[in-house]
Amino acid sequence: MTVINEGEAFRKGIYGITVVKSTGTLAATTIPLFTIAGGLVAVTAIVGEVTTAITVANSYKLQSNPTVGTVSDLVAATDIGTTDTPAGSLLGFDGVKTSSIQQGPGSVPMLLRPIAVNTGTIEHVSAGTDGVIVWTVTYVPITAGATLVAA
Repeated sequence: MTVINEGEAFRKGIYGITVVKSTGTLAATTIPLFTIAGGLVAVTAIVGEVTTAITVANSYKLQSNPTVGTVSDLVAATDIGTTDTPAGSLLGFDGVKTSSIQQGPGSVPMLLRPIAVNTGTIEHVSAGTDGVIVWTVTYVPITAGATLVAA
């Protein structure tokens, strides 16, 4: 018997491998979310879903912290808590380092083009102390054998 999963095959063919990571309750600190090993990967999509409301002021961003080199912002720090970000909200950005995180109850922008990330980590930097975000990343290896996994 043949089993066809067209949606999954299409997503993997267009976006690559999917990895999911919860932040746990946000704390005023920098925490690794994803680990890249073995070389370069192309992040093709990255979207967050708030699973517990963010209700306190929170300057929040994502950054790449390579094993060799200096930290680089993936998106500008954005206040996602002064105006509450309720559970169910989506978080996204267009991939331009100076752009802000956009939030919406039903839709957000995704990357305009893939972002190359080298061996190291993708971290979140949070100034707030409440709320939970589940981040979903898709990627394809640029370097043969490179991987991206939840930290």
